[in-house]
Amino acid sequence: MRNIRIITAVALLSAAVSVFADGGKLSYNDTRRYNYFFLEAVNQEAAGNLSAAYDLLEHARQINPEAAEVYYNLAGYYVTLRNDSLAKFNFAKAAELAPENATYIEKLGQFYANAHDVGNAVKAYEKLYALENDNPDVITMLFQLYATQNDYDKMIEMLDRLETVQGYSDRIALTKMQVYEQQGKKKEQENVLKSMIAKYPNDPNYKVMYCNWLMNNGRTKEGGKYLTQILKEDPTNTSARIAMLDYYAAQGKEDKLAELTESLLMSKDITQQTKASMLRQVIINNEQHNGDSTKVFRLIDKALSQPQENADIYMLKTAYMSLHHMPDSLIDSVYVQALNVEPDNSRARILLLQNMWTKKEYDKIIAFSHPGQEYNPDDMAFYYFEGLAHYMKKDNNKALATFQKGVTQINKDSDPDIVADFYSIMGDILHEKGQDSLAFASYEKCLQWKPDNVGALNNYAYYLSELNRDLAKAEQMSRKTIDAQPDNSTFLDTYAWILFKEGKYADAKTYIDRAIQNDSTLSDVVLEHAGDIYALNGDMTKAMDLWKKAAEKGDGSALLQKKIKLMKYVKE
Repeated sequence: MRNIRIITAVALLSAAVSVFADGGKLSYNDTRRYNYFFLEAVNQEAAGNLSAAYDLLEHARQINPEAAEVYYNLAGYYVTLRNDSLAKFNFAKAAELAPENATYIEKLGQFYANAHDVGNAVKAYEKLYALENDNPDVITMLFQLYATQNDYDKMIEMLDRLETVQGYSDRIALTKMQVYEQQGKKKEQENVLKSMIAKYPNDPNYKVMYCNWLMNNGRTKEGGKYLTQILKEDPTNTSARIAMLDYYAAQGKEDKLAELTESLLMSKDITQQTKASMLRQVIINNEQHNGDSTKVFRLIDKALSQPQENADIYMLKTAYMSLHHMPDSLIDSVYVQALNVEPDNSRARILLLQNMWTKKEYDKIIAFSHPGQEYNPDDMAFYYFEGLAHYMKKDNNKALATFQKGVTQINKDSDPDIVADFYSIMGDILHEKGQDSLAFASYEKCLQWKPDNVGALNNYAYYLSELNRDLAKAEQMSRKTIDAQPDNSTFLDTYAWILFKEGKYADAKTYIDRAIQNDSTLSDVVLEHAGDIYALNGDMTKAMDLWKKAAEKGDGSALLQKKIKLMKYVKE
């Protein structure tokens, strides 16, 4: 491969390096020196020694400043170095010195195009087009450049040339129509359509396209006339029948529009995608005119009476039902129908589960979540719903197993909120099981995914304080929760209790008072905490009152009874 590159370089040199621009020639010795440095630059580049290759090219340029290939190669180095000004200069110089070299001119044009210098890119590609006017890539590029300048006449010129080179095609014809439309040249658009009909006289689709164009351009009756003629020849023509919907709508023929719509929705020849599109239009029209929703539902049900390829029309129905505030139970029944047709439709399943969650139907949630894991194993929502349902049913073993299964699906694209909740709840369950080291590891993972997960921050901090471990870390985490939710009594209690554990009794009293003020239904645990804090702040009267309330509200633990009996704070 190395020898091939050298031979190629020698061939270039023999044609390009011996003559100066002013007509003078390099001496024999200079030619040999130039050949040596240029070829050695090629060799060094092939060996990966780019710095050495660059120095050799610069030396070759000094010997022969009119060698186009040197500037071309130097330009490549400057592109690598992201020195756009020098890259542009060298590409332009190479193209100037070798005006017949299509490669150099094309590279210059590409450089200008990438730099969004459309004017110079056009000039370069026009020079290239003069050399290669039968090259489809060059013609296409020029078309695109002219499009950025809104030079419609030149765009048409390029499309005509492309048609000459490649032959007639629908793509080129339709692109011409788009250009003529941008110009507002309706006659030219119509001529293109007529030429397509003439080209394919036995294909009615082009005739239907023409009819649609006529109706879209204010010639509704003329378009309807042609459609009627097409349907007379072929009553089953799907495209013409769908186009006729627009004709009836434009003419205000509501009865015929409704009749044809129903017929199309019941037809086995109409794709489900087209039926769904038709129904969306029906819904839009009906809502805009405050129409009767029962008529829309009747049409939807007509479409659903046919075999369904997917759940699209069912999902359309649920959306329309929600728009009209129909009961969730009815909407849920349609979600179930959708899943019967398309069991891997995760959207239908998640929406169904969300409705069930609001009604606390935990058994149903479990029943519908589990198949979701089988059909969409990488969607963590289904493990989340099932795990939470088990957790709410106090079945911690099944909840933990579900969450542990779910975390195996975590990847870099996973939703941080869901992942964090997984680990947070797993931490809570593991703590309840007495597995604190695993619980704390789970909280750590939660906070790696979502550092502001207040549930994990609060529980992690509280459980550390109960063990008298890492109290400074616990205080820092708890502080984040009350910064986020300054009126949350649970978070205030946790923070006060950690301060108490650290011996900061006055500060602890400040925050436990805030907890008491913000919640009149405090738990026995919070009340006991408050009593302990008041006791060590020297207010035994208030402490006794709080301890007694805690005993009345809770199970009256032996330690609490001991505090009340001795009328003093007692450590565990």
